[in-house]
Amino acid sequence: MIQVFKDVKIDWLANRRIFIAISILLMLFGLGSAVFRQVKHPNGTDAFNMGVDFKGGTVVTAKFKERPSAEAIRDALFATGAKDAIIQPVTDKPDTVLIKLPLEGAGEGSQTQVDMGRGRVKAGLDKFGAEHDAYEIIGTDAVGAVAGAQLRNKAIATTLAALVGILMYIAFRFEWTYGAAAVIAVFHDVLVTLGFFSIFQWEVSLTVIAALLTLVGFSVNDTIVVFDRIRENRRLHRRESLYKITNDSINQTLSRTIITSGLVFLSVLSMVLFGGEVLRGFSLALLIGVTFGTYSSIAIASPIMVWWEQRLELANRSSAVTANRDHPRPVSPAKRASAAVQTRKQSRGAGRA
Repeated sequence: MIQVFKDVKIDWLANRRIFIAISILLMLFGLGSAVFRQVKHPNGTDAFNMGVDFKGGTVVTAKFKERPSAEAIRDALFATGAKDAIIQPVTDKPDTVLIKLPLEGAGEGSQTQVDMGRGRVKAGLDKFGAEHDAYEIIGTDAVGAVAGAQLRNKAIATTLAALVGILMYIAFRFEWTYGAAAVIAVFHDVLVTLGFFSIFQWEVSLTVIAALLTLVGFSVNDTIVVFDRIRENRRLHRRESLYKITNDSINQTLSRTIITSGLVFLSVLSMVLFGGEVLRGFSLALLIGVTFGTYSSIAIASPIMVWWEQRLELANRSSAVTANRDHPRPVSPAKRASAAVQTRKQSRGAGRA
């Protein structure tokens, strides 16, 4: 394996309180933003800026004779007031795009929403030429709020199911304390990422949910690499403390972590900078998730595992001491005879004195 860093001697666990405090503050900021937005604007701005897939809206399918760029279409729609339009090219049809618009009026019927969305899209696309000459609207569909709620609930259920499966796998492969620490770290990564989306009001769409599920796998993979080295070192160095073994294991896998996470980070950063609006939410979620997923493997999962193992060890020792006090071990006849001989010798020595 390529070694970027050699003979690293960083005491990561010495700064565990600082790391955990930073994570708690970030999660509190995200939670505070979500609660504030929900309480302040119960009928307006929600805790998260949910996309068309979740809160409902209109999807217009447009076919062009010469398709403009997604940015040009977005600018044309923006001029008509469609500020949150999502332009999604159809992969197998180069001349076709999907235009997604959020709900336009509270309490309006689905057909009214479709008509309003179609009219706004037509007004924007007319800047490229008359309909049927430069473009043609070949389909208009409505995504209702009920469908959005179902998608949201399924996304949450899928994420929780993935976390439960991860916990069971790591508990079987390592110990349940390792699995619990890894799942807590994954929860941390997801909550911090969602906190950024709430604070900056980035749109949450199905692609963002896909990014969060990808983040779950990435974070757990990085954590398992560290845990596997810890387990290996505990077998090789049985007399050393878990504190030292954990620090050594993190330092030994640091090169692998930097290389893997660094390459993923650069790839995701390129998507953020050059991927356009369609991939913006997905790439931002991955960028934040990869950063904090790498951070949590070192600064969250490992300290929690060490803390938990130490508490279990202390509890086991206390139980053993209590058991010995309540049920002392019987003394064998040979040991009693030896003790009696020692007592007689001490008594004779005292008499001579």
